[in-house]
Amino acid sequence: MRSFLALCLMIGSGTPSIAQGALSPILFIYDASGSMWGQLDGRSKKEIASDVLASSVSALPEGQHIGLMAYGHRRKGDCDDIEFLLDLENVSKSEITSAVSKMNALGKTPLARSASMALNSLEEANTKATVILITDGIESCDGDICDVVAKAKLDGIDFKLHIVGFGLEEGETAQLECAANAGGGKYYDAADANGLQEGLSEATAITIDEPANNFSVYASKNGEPVDAWIHVTPMGSKKVMDGSRTYRDTGWVHLPSGSYNVRVTPLEGTDIPGTGFPIHMKENEPQHRDVSFDGGSAEVSSTNNGEGWDSMVKLYDMSTGDQVASTRTYGRSKTMEVPAGYYKVTFQALVIKGPDTYFEMDSVMIEPNMTIPISHNFDSGTALIGVRTANGELIDATVNFHDATTGERIDGARTYTSPNNNPRSFLLDPGTYQVKIVTLGEHQGHSKTIEVTVVTGETTTRTLTF
Repeated sequence: MRSFLALCLMIGSGTPSIAQGALSPILFIYDASGSMWGQLDGRSKKEIASDVLASSVSALPEGQHIGLMAYGHRRKGDCDDIEFLLDLENVSKSEITSAVSKMNALGKTPLARSASMALNSLEEANTKATVILITDGIESCDGDICDVVAKAKLDGIDFKLHIVGFGLEEGETAQLECAANAGGGKYYDAADANGLQEGLSEATAITIDEPANNFSVYASKNGEPVDAWIHVTPMGSKKVMDGSRTYRDTGWVHLPSGSYNVRVTPLEGTDIPGTGFPIHMKENEPQHRDVSFDGGSAEVSSTNNGEGWDSMVKLYDMSTGDQVASTRTYGRSKTMEVPAGYYKVTFQALVIKGPDTYFEMDSVMIEPNMTIPISHNFDSGTALIGVRTANGELIDATVNFHDATTGERIDGARTYTSPNNNPRSFLLDPGTYQVKIVTLGEHQGHSKTIEVTVVTGETTTRTLTF
């Protein structure tokens, strides 16, 4: 078994093996227990973890000190099968990759003993490090890793512990989450290779050298934690400055003093697209936000003269002006799930033409876990415009309706010479219109403007003869 004794002696004697001001070491604790032969998507977890770890290590900065520790790789059933394979003096990425690829997977999962050995070595060496534990199982020997980590913090050992759980079942992660929290780091739940890559990428970026996190978000729905992205953008900028992920826990980021817009987007369990809010950070004043996706529902519908009607309905966050949800009714009620809050609701009637086909209402409150009915009725009438000769021959003509007050063109069409279109039907807001008719084809050259009043629920017919 290799140990950190040499490292302890070098640091204790002042040997500049890890230069002052350099990046603090990263120590990987690697699971080589027998369960790593389990399959995910047709590949063993051992093979997946080896490939992903190699990829993550290759992305580390040049000169980064990287240690490697493993358990369960030499003997079955031995809770003391724990070994330092590469100490923290190592800067070779290929050494890590080679050691992991050659490792067998045989034994048990002594999480508490492995953590204790790693953290005690840091204490003896009087150095700080980021420790990243990769495991596909829970403790199978005596001990509680959370207790070990919490005690190490109380003893003043300087470290940050991240834990990546790989292919664990629901209900198996509590002790690992506890240990990661106690170690000032995060627990990442990886169900597959992509999840493992994401977890390791973030874990290797959030090191002991990073400034202390000072802003946190906890996302939930109906009292249960929800995995969510946290994106932070400085006010006045469109570039995302920092981000994190909650992994059904508390997500943390470090933010310098200043003003920011925060966007929290759920990754599971809801149709809610996310929520945003401003924050103002001050030095030495950490902040926390609880974000609930206990959304309410808006049941929207629209009618035309009291009958179900097709409309576009949109909801806008009153605080930000952002569109949060939209739907098309197709003459029926539609339900949209949105975060609780106040909304502007807009209705745009389809097919009907006129100045009053758009309607909006402000400060509509959507309460958590409630469905709020929201409806609007549009009024309309029909105008039939026919164009023909004195002997009844149908004439092709353009027909254009203009607002009688503003002169704005509201609608228009051609009559053609087919009885299907002549008279031409127009569905319009009630009101008075100036209608200009211009003949086409063999009867071209004639023009006339008439006034037509459209009445709610009624059909007004006008036939022009040329």
